[in-house]
Formats: sequence, structure tokens, C-alpha cells
Amino acid sequence: MKIQWLSHSCFKITTDTHCLLVDPFLTGNPVAPRTWQQAAEGVTHILLTHGHDDHVGDTMAIANKTGAHIIGMVELMHYLEEDGATNLEMMNFGGTLDLGIGHSVKMVPAFHSTGAGPGARYTGMPAGYVIRVPGHTIYHAGDTSLFSDMELIDALEQPTIGMLPIGGRFTMDAHDAAYAVENFFHFQHIFPMHYATFPLLAPNADEFVSLLPGHTVHVLGAGESMDF
Repeated sequence: MKIQWLSHSCFKITTDTHCLLVDPFLTGNPVAPRTWQQAAEGVTHILLTHGHDDHVGDTMAIANKTGAHIIGMVELMHYLEEDGATNLEMMNFGGTLDLGIGHSVKMVPAFHSTGAGPGARYTGMPAGYVIRVPGHTIYHAGDTSLFSDMELIDALEQPTIGMLPIGGRFTMDAHDAAYAVENFFHFQHIFPMHYATFPLLAPNADEFVSLLPGHTVHVLGAGESMDF
């Protein structure tokens, strides 16, 4: 398995048979290391955590180019359907979608807001995902604040890889994300996200790393990847 961080909350998770792209915000992203066309290569599934523009991003263009299935909250999927999206996989909290060959995604809550388009149309509640691939269980928290039910996600799903927002202002900051790691989860590998994209967010992951001595925190540069 390869995990690539494409900045903000966008991760590309590639296995021998599947390629999952989460929150593909590339066009208009000032630190995006790839164009959406480059990021689209090989993608089989697009996972959306919520309807904000900096997460839906280039979903439609990538799906139209690749035929990838789009996975997300039911109201968000209806919103995209009105724009002509096909291959939609509607979900809600607690639901699990079998992607075949040992791959699945389970939708779990995130505490944030939502809305899309000029009128900030309601697009369902924000979500995170528990992503299972052969040999690994990944928790992508989406945009979220700290909440105590993260402990239940760990107890029931036992993710070994965590992707957590640390940027503050709109999500958890480094302190709250570190608290989650120390008190709720048992990650073997941790990837910070949702920082350094805009001036209002934390400019780097230094504080997060400093708060987690003894934990394996992978601070990738935008576009960098790791093999597992």
C-alpha cells in the first residue's frame, strides 16, 4: 500500500487493486503539488468527507475522467447528482461499503459544519471514514473538532493509521489532535493534515510532533508518499 499526501485533507491510498482519493481539493489550492489530472491517475474511488469546496474540490472532473465511484453522505451525493454525477455511493453514519477484494469503507461522525455552493446549501452532516485495505485499517477523521466518541471508533474499528486535522481555526488544533492520539487511539502511524494550506491555518506540524514524543508521526511534504 502507498499513502500519498496531496496537501490539505487530500490523501491518495493505492493498493494492488484499488486507488482511493479522499477530498480531492487541487484546483485553487495554493500548495497543491499536482494538477487534478495528475492526481486522477488510476483512481477507482473518491471519498468525500463533507460538502465544503475545499474538500469536494475536483471531484466531478476526476470522476468524469476516470469513471471512479464517488462515496459520501446521502445529501451530498444528491447534490452532486443534480450536477450530473454518476457512479454515486450514498452512505450515512454507521454504514459500511464493501469495495471488494478485502477493501471497505465505514462512515463515522465528524463534528464540523457543511454546505455547498453560493447559498451554502445543506449537504448532509460531515463525516470521517474507517478505510480497510488488506493488512491495514486507516482512520481519516475529516474536518472535525475533538470529541469523546473517538474512543468508540478506536475500540470498535482499531485503526492502526490515523489521519488527523491539526490546523486549528476550523478544526482541531495540534493540542486537541495530540490529546486524541494520547487518550483515544492506538495508532502505529499518524499523518497530520489540514494545515499550511491557508494563512488562517497552522503553518506547520512542529507543535503536533513536539506534543507526541514516542509516537510515529509522518510529516509528509505535499506530494510525498510512504509505502507500507
